[in-house]
Amino acid sequence: MSEHDWQHMALALELARSAKGQTAPNPLVGAVVVKDGMVVGLGTHVKAGEPHAEVHALRMAGEHAKGADLYVTLEPCSHQGRTPPCARAVIEAGIRRVVVAVEDPNPRVAGAGIRLLQEAGLEVSVGICAAQAKRLNEVFFHYIGTKKPFVTVKTASTLDGKIATRTGHSRWITGEESRKRVHRLRREHDAILVGVQTVLADNPELTAREDGEVRGRQPLRVILDSRLRIPADARVICDGHAPTLIYTSDKAPSARQQELEQRGVEVVRLPDGVGIERVLESLGQRGVTSLLVEGGSAVNGSFLEAGAIQKVIQFFSFKLIGGQGAPTSYGGQGFAEMQDAIPLADVEVEMIGSHDLCITGYPVWGQPAGRDLTCLPD
Repeated sequence: MSEHDWQHMALALELARSAKGQTAPNPLVGAVVVKDGMVVGLGTHVKAGEPHAEVHALRMAGEHAKGADLYVTLEPCSHQGRTPPCARAVIEAGIRRVVVAVEDPNPRVAGAGIRLLQEAGLEVSVGICAAQAKRLNEVFFHYIGTKKPFVTVKTASTLDGKIATRTGHSRWITGEESRKRVHRLRREHDAILVGVQTVLADNPELTAREDGEVRGRQPLRVILDSRLRIPADARVICDGHAPTLIYTSDKAPSARQQELEQRGVEVVRLPDGVGIERVLESLGQRGVTSLLVEGGSAVNGSFLEAGAIQKVIQFFSFKLIGGQGAPTSYGGQGFAEMQDAIPLADVEVEMIGSHDLCITGYPVWGQPAGRDLTCLPD
């Protein structure tokens, strides 16, 4: 691989990244066509059901695609889906060489696109910027492999780990720049989840907003409420900005369920209580590929103890609250020994504005892993 190969693939990755939050359940893909060292075509997959990145890049390149090199962040598809197979389009365009960052984990592709290109006589190279490409599509790779959403737990706390004061007051822990970042995170996820206690305490909207206005793609709002205690006038029930789904137990009052459903809310009863794994399985069956958990201490702790977190985003404000009665980011029983604590890998630390710190990392679930939590506490 030459230095030019790395540069062109880096451009393809940047193109793919530009569509983050728009393509679910499809992956993020970028493509670059290069002829005689010059970029002649650029493309990105913008939305499920619309042309893939390779098609956009080939259309832009036109006749210049003949004898050119194609750089693509994910293996070109080989099957007929909502759009025609990209591998065929690449062959018909006259591309001579294809550089692929990573194979597609989807069983419908899984190397078939690469084989199709090779059988047609094209030179194919695989693996350049593979780690970056996998990280970019961490949601897609996880969902394809597990049929469950990729879970990111976002928390905002003071430097001593408090998410509210002892009286429950929590607005605002972090500054405006951090809150803007959170709204962008919401827009990039298929769904956002909290427990009913957060609704009772804060009455949040759980929407993606810009300059105070609800704008752009909105996540499905998921509420865990085993006894259907959510008020009928809660914002997530009444504002009409986004759909709301409530998971409850089979012991919840039927009359309350009917009342909520009459207001347009979907209520799903889960046998034996609102278990984290059952919720994730249900969301996966609905095609939810990414879930942003913004729960309170109990919900966050339940996901931690269930070993059901793929990514952690923690905002720290340079403030101190103190007090044993003030809640922390992760509640629940917690682990008994330090050796059971879950380490984070690939940690990134970033200053947000002049008053906040953002730490992003990926939990490493070793042996013994976090235990499965059967039911979420009320």
